[in-house]
Amino acid sequence: MPLMYDNAQVSMPHQSAPIPRQRLHRRVFVAAGFYNIAWGCYAAVDPQWLFRFAGMTPQNHPQIFMTLGMVLGLYGLLYLDVALRPNEGFAIAAVGLAGKVLGPLGWLWLGLSGQWPLASEIILVTNDLIWWAPFALYLHDCLPQWRARYVGYGRVDDRAAPS
Repeated sequence: MPLMYDNAQVSMPHQSAPIPRQRLHRRVFVAAGFYNIAWGCYAAVDPQWLFRFAGMTPQNHPQIFMTLGMVLGLYGLLYLDVALRPNEGFAIAAVGLAGKVLGPLGWLWLGLSGQWPLASEIILVTNDLIWWAPFALYLHDCLPQWRARYVGYGRVDDRAAPS
């Protein structure tokens, strides 16, 4: 139903059908959102925790880890947005999953080169690995609607108009 605003008619945004397993996806992204916000806050308050836990030398510049915490906390806000609007969270979840894949690749290099001990893998398990399957499932379930909405959007037909 159109809305009236200052005597102008405004249409409501297109409402698409719920994605498969929408209730599950909402719960996953609420959990991911609150987890990331909590992790980010803790990293800001105690930026040396991972180094103590893994038996590593404390950082000379803990502000770097605090900044990582801030970024993860901000991702938490984005994940809560996906939980609120699961039909529209494809891009956010895709970027989130990319980070959850690239982060472990960086850690693998640090671990194999002996720069970080195996005990530091806790950060991979809790921040990345446990989220791979639910994020991938969400992207799989959301992809058809995302394609329908955006693939081909704005294309110009190159065929000549009939004369």
